[in-house]
Amino acid sequence: MSEVFEGYERQYCEISASLSRKCTAASSLLGEKLKQKASEIKSGIDGAEALIRKMDLEARNLQPSVRAGLLAKLREYKSDLNNLKGTLKRITTGNAQQGTREELLESGMADTLVVSADQRSRLLRTTEKQNQTTDRIRDSHSTMLETEDLGVSILHDLHQQRQSLLRANDTLHSVDDNISKSRRIMGAMVRRMDRNKWIIGLIVTLLVLAILVILYFKFVH
Repeated sequence: MSEVFEGYERQYCEISASLSRKCTAASSLLGEKLKQKASEIKSGIDGAEALIRKMDLEARNLQPSVRAGLLAKLREYKSDLNNLKGTLKRITTGNAQQGTREELLESGMADTLVVSADQRSRLLRTTEKQNQTTDRIRDSHSTMLETEDLGVSILHDLHQQRQSLLRANDTLHSVDDNISKSRRIMGAMVRRMDRNKWIIGLIVTLLVLAILVILYFKFVH
């Protein structure tokens, strides 16, 4: 629920309860005192109407899933305010103190006030439950944010590990290239040694043949 809506709602419930008490007190007044009290009640009703308009505007700017519940509460608040208006009208149209009391009793003012009080009590209990639900939602949201931060931290660590593995892979490729180069060099050296062996063998063979030829000519001739 919107914190702005909750603030308006608390103000309205306080004003409504105050207006109900003032209506009860005004039912026993006459003359100028009654006019002053009625004017005070009328001013309070105007303020309550302004709060309802603000709540209505705030509710319509919220998500549909939240908006429906708030608009249902607003209808109850509007009904409660209409009851207060009717009560004020019945008080101000009375002429005498006793006649006013009898008229109010006959028209069911007492019942209306009791119903309004019960209605406000029920609305306050509903508001308290919704506030508790809102607190649980906020706690869940906080837990979700903490989990998200933990997930981001884990992803960051995994990214660093991936970079380390990539660097290690590059190092391995470099070592592999060096090994390949070393193999090629060793192969070239082995081939050169084999060629040198053949050359040395050929030279030794030629020397042996030359010695044999020399010996042949020496002993034969």
